Amino acid sequence: MGIIERIKEIEAEMARTQKNKATEYHLGQLKAKIAKLRTQLLEPPKGASGGGEGFEVTKYGHGRVALIGFPSVGKSTLLTMLTGTHSEAASYEFTTLTCIPGVIHYNDTKIQLLDLPGIIEGASEGKGRGRQVIAVAKSSDLVLMVLDASKSEGHRQILTKELEAVGLRLNKKPPQIYFKKKKTGGISFNTTAPLTHIDEKLCYQILHEYKIHNAEILFRENATVDDFIDVIEGNRKYIKCVYVYNKIDVVGIDDVDRLARQPNSIVISCNLKLNLDRLLARMWDEMALVRVYSKPQGQQPDFDEPFVLSSDRGGCTVEDFCNHVHRTLVKDMKYALVWGTSARHNPQNCGLSQHLEDEDVVQVVKKKERDEGGRGRFKSHSNAPARIADREKKAPLKQ
Repeated sequence: MGIIERIKEIEAEMARTQKNKATEYHLGQLKAKIAKLRTQLLEPPKGASGGGEGFEVTKYGHGRVALIGFPSVGKSTLLTMLTGTHSEAASYEFTTLTCIPGVIHYNDTKIQLLDLPGIIEGASEGKGRGRQVIAVAKSSDLVLMVLDASKSEGHRQILTKELEAVGLRLNKKPPQIYFKKKKTGGISFNTTAPLTHIDEKLCYQILHEYKIHNAEILFRENATVDDFIDVIEGNRKYIKCVYVYNKIDVVGIDDVDRLARQPNSIVISCNLKLNLDRLLARMWDEMALVRVYSKPQGQQPDFDEPFVLSSDRGGCTVEDFCNHVHRTLVKDMKYALVWGTSARHNPQNCGLSQHLEDEDVVQVVKKKERDEGGRGRFKSHSNAPARIADREKKAPLKQ
């Protein structure tokens, strides 16, 4: 029996099992088995050369956004309108067969936009090049799920289910669970919050399914069984997602209003060029890019080329800014002067841990190198010999 058949068999068993207090341990073990099988499904087959055809493109710019959706929902048209890059668009499905990149120039930054082939139901099992599409989505900073406003809303649930099956968690935060494997000592279970979805016995059974008998576990929140399995697997990607409903020009105003009020959603029309500026602003807010301008000492700030920081790519502190400028600047920095919304007063004398905000201006003051003779009226060190024996004898007085 193949992996896909085993997954379907376990899913059928979970569907016919009643959910109550007596069966929660059995359902927890079944969820762990499915998670293990899906991890095996994503791994390349043993003995394979690993040279399979893919369409991964090189990262470019200050952020990466992936367009995901069913065929013929307007992904290629949206890429062409936002970036100017030509992507073939037609009325038939699967017009795009590979990954087509484009660049959005917005707020002095460059954002890479990827037009991916349409995925279908069963993409997590490899149908329709679904694995390659999802692999590129995992490397993105933001996912735009493009949906057809005139079709069934079940498409959103199908796509979310396919992405979650391969380890993509949309609009979720990592669970506050500390987990560490150990060599000896058994299983140590602790919690700082009341647990209503999972208990110590169920944790032991799930760890036994993974053949883990020595570990340290600490729950800092009321997590579920799925959250605990995600922490054990350790290969989950938590990514932001915006649901983009296209073709609103073919539905009624009541449907447009209902779709626009859903969380993490935005409505557009590529045919009539409606609400595209609002989409760009929403992308900018979700990616949370921080532009920092440098100011050389005694000169005006350079507002032409900002240094773009992001919490997803390194961080947004003064130390991260110094590493963007030069890797040795952190060692040479004495302090930094910061102008902007992150400073309490302008300018503020800051250290490496200061958190920067968008459009801040930073001037880095370096340490001054001391000369051999010291500085000021007093020397910092003496040039005299360390031992008396090394001192030079004075010349004798003239007779």
